[in-house]
Amino acid sequence: MKNAIYRLSMVALIITLIVPCLYAQKATNPIIYADVPDISIIRVGNSYYMSSTTMHMNPGVPIMKSTDLVNWKMINYAHDALADVPALNLTEGKNAYSKGTWASSLRYHKGMYYVSTFAQTTGETYIFKTKDIEKGNWERISFKPAYHDNSLFFDDDGKVYLIHDAERLKIVELNDDLTGVKPGVPERVLIENASAPTGKEVGLGAEGSQLFKVKGKYYLFNICAPRGGMRTVLIHRADNINGPWEGKVGLQDRGIAQGGLINTPDGRWFSYLFRDYAAVGRVPYLVPVKWEDGWPVLGENGKVPEQLDLPASKGLIPGIVSSDEFTRKKGEPALPLAWQWNHNPDNALWSVTERKGFLRLKTGRIDTDFLQARNTLTQRTVGPTSSASVALDVSKMKDGDFAGFSAFQKKYGSVGVKIDAGQKSIVMITTDNDKPVEVKRIPLDQDQIYFRIDCDFTGKNDEANNLYALNGKDEASFFYSLDGKVWKPIWQPLKMKYDIPHFMGYRFALFNYATKNIGGYADFDYFHINDK
Repeated sequence: MKNAIYRLSMVALIITLIVPCLYAQKATNPIIYADVPDISIIRVGNSYYMSSTTMHMNPGVPIMKSTDLVNWKMINYAHDALADVPALNLTEGKNAYSKGTWASSLRYHKGMYYVSTFAQTTGETYIFKTKDIEKGNWERISFKPAYHDNSLFFDDDGKVYLIHDAERLKIVELNDDLTGVKPGVPERVLIENASAPTGKEVGLGAEGSQLFKVKGKYYLFNICAPRGGMRTVLIHRADNINGPWEGKVGLQDRGIAQGGLINTPDGRWFSYLFRDYAAVGRVPYLVPVKWEDGWPVLGENGKVPEQLDLPASKGLIPGIVSSDEFTRKKGEPALPLAWQWNHNPDNALWSVTERKGFLRLKTGRIDTDFLQARNTLTQRTVGPTSSASVALDVSKMKDGDFAGFSAFQKKYGSVGVKIDAGQKSIVMITTDNDKPVEVKRIPLDQDQIYFRIDCDFTGKNDEANNLYALNGKDEASFFYSLDGKVWKPIWQPLKMKYDIPHFMGYRFALFNYATKNIGGYADFDYFHINDK
């Protein structure tokens, strides 16, 4: 009896030890626990490339690379600045929050890489192209109007199309050099009521088009949401691009939707989609696909699996987000690709060379609102938890200056140093009814200061409603230190909220702006980030 119990105990121990190890060797959803929405993925040989949306951030239209569909790294951006206009420059009291460039379409055709997108801010459609997606500069093409959520498609007969719009989906043929719509070929309706396959009243009309051709058939992916229902994957197919099109619901599971199809070199198929995941943003998922009767069937029994038969993630650091000592070797870029500016920066007012090993943010105008201040430098936050810290030298700030560290969204929290009448103070700012409120002030009598923000995005699935519980933690906690070792909380945690006017997950943000006098500057010694 004792031997039997011993053997059972050993089996249980082996299972306890081995099963987690086997599980850890597999990828899990979401494949990127950070704000990477509206993804478009292609495969060229054994490499995958992905574009995404970052709207008002610059540089814009990020390009990422992977060799396994799970571990991605930043490799490029399609543009440094979309346009030199007040809304994108944060001038004249204007901004482009939630605008800029939206859902992009990434394609590879005859040795050339293409990214199409559009911008409400400028009212134009953009096509960027390059022969070297990793190193080459992108050639820009633009034309009016702005074709909403367009999908660029190169057909086998040499014709090039954009499928666009919402619910009443339309198609235009482009001219040979892609500089506009082909003369004499009118726009036409591709699918009249695209969300009809749900059989329910329209809430979010079908949009986010991505068109594919597999074994001679056309497959159009869209997202929609029946009124009162969850976001849904729609799939239409046709034997001819002119139709007729037949449609069906491709997936309804926890609002995981909008994306398309990708296959692996060994012949497996996946659908790439994303999910609104509260304050961290919109996060990418992969869903296994089987083909039945000429239709892609998504998921396992209609559900998105937590585990995938793909290599495990090695983490998002340093591929998507990255620590930075601000030390640059000859030939290195001024800023690693993980960084993006909030709107277009004023390049005369920042430097990583004026003081070796430091990022210098200089003031050049008077601002009274953090959201309108220029040269705020950002990186994504990471779920389920992440923490970032900065070291800051405030010795050259001027009266009225405010510099520091923020959990950045419309409902932001900022901790930093303010100079008032020559007195330095550590100050905590939060927002209440869209207004900044000073909630804490601590006198400071030294020039070196350290700030840290811990983000907790943990939550649970509400299985009863098949939705993500939006009452998860979504908290940002703020700390300061006088020596970089002993950390003290400065205020109660900020309850983070994903807000549509910004349409973006929370970001870590470094800032410095003047409220009284220009010409001061703040020096950031480092930015450290981890996913703990």
